[in-house]
Amino acid sequence: MKPNIIQVKPTKEYIVYVFFDNGIIKAYSLKEDIEAGGIFDKIKDVDIFINRCTIMNGTLAWDISGDRDTTKCIDICPDTIYEDGVTVKDVDVA
Repeated sequence: MKPNIIQVKPTKEYIVYVFFDNGIIKAYSLKEDIEAGGIFDKIKDVDIFINRCTIMNGTLAWDISGDRDTTKCIDICPDTIYEDGVTVKDVDVA
């Protein structure tokens, strides 16, 4: 069974720490995606990147519309995060 995402913590460096229910924590960088533009232009502003970062559709997402509409968010496949993210041992979530 694939692990579920239970918490996300974005940083000003466009990295999100993604916590899975199996105890694994992945650091997932979006810096290159944001620099490439396209859909990720919507989260280029660091305040939007941090304040709209959440879990929607069972994965890391940004609530672009601000109304929790799952059809209007930007999300990343949880498999991609789990496979491509860098495993870290600990993150201060305060």
